[in-house]
Amino acid sequence: MIALGLCASQLTGCIAAVPRDSVPQQLASAAEPPGYQRDIRLWGDSYASYPAERLVRFHDERLKASKADPSINVRALNALTLSGGGSSGAFGAGILAGWAKAGTRPKFDIVTGISAGALIAPFAFLGPAYDDELKAGFTEVTDANIYTRHSLLGALSSGSFTSNAPLARMLDEHITDAMLAKIAGEYSKGRRLFIGTTNLDADRAVIWDMGAIAASGRPDRRKLFNEVILASTSIPGIFPPVDLEVTAAGKTYHEMHVDGGAATEVFLMPAGLTLGDLDKAFHTKVNARLYVIRNGRTTPEYSSVKATLPGIAEKALSSLIKTQAIGDLYRLYAVAKRDGIDFNSIDIPADFTVEAKSPFDKSFMRALYAKGYEMGRNGVTWNKTPPGFCDEPSVEGRLCESAHRAQPPTSGRALSRKQLETTG
Repeated sequence: MIALGLCASQLTGCIAAVPRDSVPQQLASAAEPPGYQRDIRLWGDSYASYPAERLVRFHDERLKASKADPSINVRALNALTLSGGGSSGAFGAGILAGWAKAGTRPKFDIVTGISAGALIAPFAFLGPAYDDELKAGFTEVTDANIYTRHSLLGALSSGSFTSNAPLARMLDEHITDAMLAKIAGEYSKGRRLFIGTTNLDADRAVIWDMGAIAASGRPDRRKLFNEVILASTSIPGIFPPVDLEVTAAGKTYHEMHVDGGAATEVFLMPAGLTLGDLDKAFHTKVNARLYVIRNGRTTPEYSSVKATLPGIAEKALSSLIKTQAIGDLYRLYAVAKRDGIDFNSIDIPADFTVEAKSPFDKSFMRALYAKGYEMGRNGVTWNKTPPGFCDEPSVEGRLCESAHRAQPPTSGRALSRKQLETTG
């Protein structure tokens, strides 16, 4: 392994990096994909006030749509956020399908996705009619449908160990113009679909308004739509980054975008937007409920690690992602408590013990999909707090666990402690 490392370092020195026309730092916030309005994306970590005109448009669209469709309630908001997880996205796909079969799955007003969640999000946004297509995407694919491996020289020159060209072809096949037209139609009703990427040059999260892209009418909208999803799934070093063309100050540049999970595992809305802003825009209390599907675990997973560089690196990365995901659940919970949003989350349970034999092991994904489907069909027992958290320090640990896992309430605002004790 040491010899391989020395060889790699020597080869790296002989390979010149491909020159990049990256955006100058002073223009980073002004850069936009050419021909698009400035409302298709924003910084995910910005605490600047959310543009008021977007809230007004959101309100007007929902109000107009509610007059034609009584199922649209301008005083209620159901949000779904989907985390990354690679092949474990089969869990989220199964939960959604089982939930729909149970007849209790809401029509989500806001859907957000990161990495594997970005692959699920457009289908979840359009509803149960797309569940079969979503199921096929997470139970019929294999490693060969997602990536091809680079040689050592290819990895050093491309900046990644694999090519995700097969995944890009799958996106082109399944994200059709007809699908974009449906997403655009739902966008016009005040529903929102957001995907997260990481701008690696800027070291910042980016939230893309996919409905705005679909509704832009531009001939290249499907290309940009698919590039954003591909970028959101591009784990740095494993998959190549996606270079997105942008313009700033009259010049053309390219931004390097990678997996949204490099910045955050789950998100609900831009940091500068609160439910209070929506209350003001709608001139009434908006009863909001948040559902978080974590396509992974939040508990420790014991495994005997191979004493090799890949083995150690893989386990360390897995632990890092899990820890970040737990931290992001706490962040979302804090936002929910601040804004009076009913918080609900679920992750892969400890009693699922099937192990994947490859990154996209079909048997593993089918078993995990079936587990998620069963949980959704039988009524998801949602976690009401993040892992290990209890907002009542005086109770015994077993009571805290009961409060942690409780059925969702029948109304939108957050549960009180008394309600938690009752439902627990």
